[in-house]
Amino acid sequence: MTQSAASPFKTLRSDFPASIVVFLVALPLCLGVALASNAPLFSGIIAGVVGGVVVGFLSGSQLSVSGPAAGLTAIVAAAILKLPSFETFLLGVVLCGILQIIFGFVKGGVIGDYIPSAVIKGMLAAIGLILILKQLPHLVGYDADYEGDESFAQGNNENTFTAIAHAFRAITPLAALIGLVGLLFQIFWEKFTAGKKGFIRLIPAPLVVVLLAVGINLAFSASGNALQNSHLVNIPVASNPSEFVSFFTLPDFAQVVNPEVWITAVTLALVASLESLLSIEAIDDLDPYQRVTNKDRELKAQGVGNIVSGLIGGLPVTSVIVRSSANVNSGAQSKMSTIMHGSMLLLSVALIPVLLNQIPLAALAAILIYTGYKLAKPSLFKMFYKKGWDQFLPFVITIVAILMTDLLKGVAIGIGIGLIFVLRTNFRSAVFVVNDAKNYLFRFRKDVSFLNKPIVKNKLEEVPEGSFVLIDASRADFIDKDVIEVIEDFMVHAPLKDIKVELKKSMYRDQGFAQQFNGNGDSLHKSYMPEAERVLTPEVSH
Repeated sequence: MTQSAASPFKTLRSDFPASIVVFLVALPLCLGVALASNAPLFSGIIAGVVGGVVVGFLSGSQLSVSGPAAGLTAIVAAAILKLPSFETFLLGVVLCGILQIIFGFVKGGVIGDYIPSAVIKGMLAAIGLILILKQLPHLVGYDADYEGDESFAQGNNENTFTAIAHAFRAITPLAALIGLVGLLFQIFWEKFTAGKKGFIRLIPAPLVVVLLAVGINLAFSASGNALQNSHLVNIPVASNPSEFVSFFTLPDFAQVVNPEVWITAVTLALVASLESLLSIEAIDDLDPYQRVTNKDRELKAQGVGNIVSGLIGGLPVTSVIVRSSANVNSGAQSKMSTIMHGSMLLLSVALIPVLLNQIPLAALAAILIYTGYKLAKPSLFKMFYKKGWDQFLPFVITIVAILMTDLLKGVAIGIGIGLIFVLRTNFRSAVFVVNDAKNYLFRFRKDVSFLNKPIVKNKLEEVPEGSFVLIDASRADFIDKDVIEVIEDFMVHAPLKDIKVELKKSMYRDQGFAQQFNGNGDSLHKSYMPEAERVLTPEVSH
């Protein structure tokens, strides 16, 4: 890690422009998640502010951004509908935070370390493709689905692909113009500033895209053709300070004895913790400095964030990949970017909500689509294809599973496929079988677990009559008792097929073989024929 990466205040030149980009991305997503959750719109903003400032300050991650997550919308919407009031739901969020802190103290963050790298890369690529596919309708002015939706099946009885088909039959020309200008400008700006130094490098392209979009819309408003409010950002506007303060809500602590509150809290804690661990693992992978986040500290930070969010009227927060990816791709180097973006959310909705409500959703869609392209570049697919099928298939299957379901279900499928390939690789590396004519070598390496039992048993039984078998276990650190039993059983009945067997054990450790199988290089066909004769019928032993 460089010194600049270690000192937050020395990275403001990179962090401040990145924080503006994250702020622009987070604003509609916070509102969209709140809308989809059937919660007050301002509760999404509160969660965004808490995720940026509180979690950002406490987290050990330098680049992760927290806020309301699309993955929790179904849980949140069902809980709000089931519980007596929104204030009761807020109590569930507070209890969720307490449980997450407990998870952190009992070292629950270790779960994140067991996710295969191919699944993490697949998750990032899938998020990139989701951003492109989900934002295409918004790019052309079809805003039927809420901002930030990541699920294949949408709440408006459409899915990812039917929404695109409908969008291109219901194009809003001005929105499409703004979206296209936004995309082209970002492509041009990146190429234009690639070799430049100085102030121009500090100007975030998404900010210019937003300013251009607002300007284009205002220009068309003179002729009465401006975008309708449904195509613009929609932040609640307070007419006075007291009304603004009323947007903040306290939880109903009297409902602490309600069992439904505890069910909601446990569900939120489990899902939010898992999503945060997945996001942290992914963002650590994107980090140009390859810094490693303490997962237990992250769970505690998320817990404190949820306690604060619940206490003041906000939705539950998690570390979220979309905002975090935008943060990384915008050049952020420290957590100052995350903290500043949260501060901007609070100040902007308090001071300039009317101005923010002039931002076209098509411009924000252009920003997110460009972010998605960076996450799912074709070169990434080529790289994994060159790594081999054991890496490429889990990568691709994770992408398809996430696209066709949602983030958590898709990752679960990806992990399952990844584990199959891990076991397959373990079989290959732990058990080595080779033969030359009727001479067979079985070599065990590393740890030979119970999962290797089928392959060992089947391979031994495939040895033809009259063969010689050398079982070399001298390099194995551990051999499961079941595998040892398979070997010893084979050595007993091998004479039936006129198979000579030699066992070579480790000279440095007791691997668990029975004492009569001393494995000092003697031919077991000769050494243990008396033992074999005792278990054979007279006819066969003859």
